[in-house]
Amino acid sequence: MTDAFDLPDRLAAKADPALIARDRRHFAAIGDSLRQQIDELTERLAVLRLQAERGGQEAMDRDIEIHRLTSQLRLLGRFGLDLTLGRVVRQSDGEPVYIGRLGLADSEGRQLLIDWRAPAAEPYFAATHANPMGLVSRRRYRWTRGRITDYWDEAFTAQGLESRAALDDQSAFIASLGSSRSARMRDVLSTIESDQDAIIRAGARGALVVDGGPGTGKTVVALYRAAYLLYSQPRLTHGGGGVLFVGPNPAYLAYVDDVLPGLGEESVQICTLRGLVPEGASASEERKPDVARLKASARLVDAIDAAVAYYEQPPTAAVQIETEWGDLEVGAAEWAEAFESAEASLAHNDARDQVWEALLEILIDQIDDEDAPPHLIRRELVRSDELAGTFARAWPLLDPAGVVGDLWSVPAYLRLCAPWLSADDIRLLQREDARAWTVSDLPYLDAARQRIGDPEAAQRARRREATLAAENEERARVIDHLIEDDDSEMKLMWMLREQDTQNTLVDEAALPRVDSDLLAGPFAHVIVDEAQELTDAEWRMLLLRCPSRSFTIVGDRAQARHGFTETWKERLVRIGLTDVTMATLSINYRTPEEVMTEAAPVIRAVIPDANVPISIRSTGLPVVRGPVSDLDATLDAWLTEHDEGIACVIGDPDFAPTPRVRSLAPEYVKGLEFDLVVLVDPQSFGTGIEGAVDRYVAMTRATGRLVVLTSD
Repeated sequence: MTDAFDLPDRLAAKADPALIARDRRHFAAIGDSLRQQIDELTERLAVLRLQAERGGQEAMDRDIEIHRLTSQLRLLGRFGLDLTLGRVVRQSDGEPVYIGRLGLADSEGRQLLIDWRAPAAEPYFAATHANPMGLVSRRRYRWTRGRITDYWDEAFTAQGLESRAALDDQSAFIASLGSSRSARMRDVLSTIESDQDAIIRAGARGALVVDGGPGTGKTVVALYRAAYLLYSQPRLTHGGGGVLFVGPNPAYLAYVDDVLPGLGEESVQICTLRGLVPEGASASEERKPDVARLKASARLVDAIDAAVAYYEQPPTAAVQIETEWGDLEVGAAEWAEAFESAEASLAHNDARDQVWEALLEILIDQIDDEDAPPHLIRRELVRSDELAGTFARAWPLLDPAGVVGDLWSVPAYLRLCAPWLSADDIRLLQREDARAWTVSDLPYLDAARQRIGDPEAAQRARRREATLAAENEERARVIDHLIEDDDSEMKLMWMLREQDTQNTLVDEAALPRVDSDLLAGPFAHVIVDEAQELTDAEWRMLLLRCPSRSFTIVGDRAQARHGFTETWKERLVRIGLTDVTMATLSINYRTPEEVMTEAAPVIRAVIPDANVPISIRSTGLPVVRGPVSDLDATLDAWLTEHDEGIACVIGDPDFAPTPRVRSLAPEYVKGLEFDLVVLVDPQSFGTGIEGAVDRYVAMTRATGRLVVLTSD
């Protein structure tokens, strides 16, 4: 087996067998176990895939098991020995305990790796010299392409000082920060610090706010918390609704996309707010600040309920229906009774069939003739153009986008649904193209879809029911024929009438699909990153998806582009989250002290109480300033000096990106980090809070060097 260690010559002292022989033996056992598990999983998958396909629950269970085994195989194939994060030695037994991305045991049941989320692994992340949590020492590994290229030992007792060769003046976490950035978020699981780990392992009840400035690890904490909650609270996935992770923009999602699968979790739904509704992909920014301000209100979102209720008013005029069993009348009382039968939890379009069925039952009950077949009465009522037409006008099938569009194009309709708006506000909200969707419209489109339902879903469901009914009828005819012709002694054909047998005859794959919206919820827990940017109306989109009100809210008031004058608790209580717990991160692990010294005054000029974190890194590289004409030379020099790493030009829309140099607008860099950041004309980012926040955020993306170029 390949040696797990590939230590460079400069670390020859760390290659002493006295230090790593035990690790080598343990990694050999891990390698054997991994190969055995991969072989077993591959064989089980092959057997499952060769099984004859059957319908119903059996097919669903088979597909779920195939998905589970495939995900497990993918994780084991993704990593090798680098599943191992590190090890701890406990005072209680003196034996090393190895911590991994997942739990792993050998064929005899000996635990080789403890899952990092298990309670037994907590000291690996949380132990400090003030509170060693029963540890003698902790070892952290640095893996490069599947081999250990460095490791650090931290001693908590005199017993842990057996050899100083592996001890480092800095922690493993600080040392890891010097590595170059890539297009993906770095894997820092092995170097999570105690304050971050406490947040990751916090309970899921209520809303937990993680407040921290740039570089404090908020995003890392949020992603690892998602993986931890899914492991520690199985109810979240087993019938509980799962976890939704909401990020600020597509660039952010691409950056973090690899993190959760690397932690063994593929069940988390990840999206932006735009991704919650179909119209979000093409929605433009709202150009009118006054319109954006009005649409940011949660109260205005309530107008959607009134807009839909307008189409659920029972008729007051009576309708006469002629039948061969006598004339029937649908008066105001009958209409009201039918409309009241709609379940409050059902969306408008879904409730329509329920109301229609209630109306038919009311009319059928008016027939006194005991010999009148109910199914024939029903058929005649369904064929009544007057009854169907009146019902269609009173409770029509609605298009969510059409309802929202009417609010922005029919002043009288908006006035009816939002009577508190002034005449000027109503006029301001009107536009020529009702469906020229902006980001500010998304909460309204989402509320309308939730309240109305998918306009095509009911039609798909009816097609499915009709297909199934036709299949059942044909199957019954064939079974009757087979039983009639069965002249065997045991009459086995009678078994075809057993319900279990009939269920297996249904070809589920041939039925029309009723697709579900994976982002519609409800979710058991929602994690929101860069939450300081959300308007009250946008919060409604998330509250609709999380009835339990279990949230992890990650953000920084100082990075709110449109200002954030309240406290977190004031904001959250106002939008409906009352059980709020605060956690603060104040150490900047990412941004060098030289950069933060320049960035702090930028934000404090507009937000004096901004939570500016303390940088604990210093590169010795001062912030460079120069003319815009230096851009190409700056990038060329950096690329020549650095074989690895990612740079970003922020603020120059004409700059064409390359594989190692990104080009982004300042509003799209939140949550990202780069080795070199070049700001182009930062004063052009805007004035007031928005401009200052964009400059502050852009400056603090730098993990190595910051260059500021201006046209002056």
